Amino acid sequence: MKKFVIWPNELDSRLSRRYGRAVSRGASLNGPKLSEIVEAAESLGMKILESDPTKLNPRLAGLEEEYRTRGMLRVESRHPKTKSLKMISQKIKEIRNARAKAKKPKSKRKKR
Repeated sequence: MKKFVIWPNELDSRLSRRYGRAVSRGASLNGPKLSEIVEAAESLGMKILESDPTKLNPRLAGLEEEYRTRGMLRVESRHPKTKSLKMISQKIKEIRNARAKAKKPKSKRKKR
């Protein structure tokens, strides 16, 4: 099992690779939250070793506050880090889509 740290900015589509995005633009998310990452990692069977919502990735020190996503997650997974990040990103997209469909009210058509 491999242990590594996941920072929310590694999945953030608003950031460039220079500022720590670790997945492709297509696999990245808009403003991922630590709670979403935790939920996705647990649903994928990864073991959460440590979670700290106050930590800030040192790469984000020179960025505007809008793009500074705080949080750090230490995970144990049987997959390498990049593959794990892609899997987490895909799972978060699925969770977001499911929640959006659940919130969307069903349209009531009038019968004639």
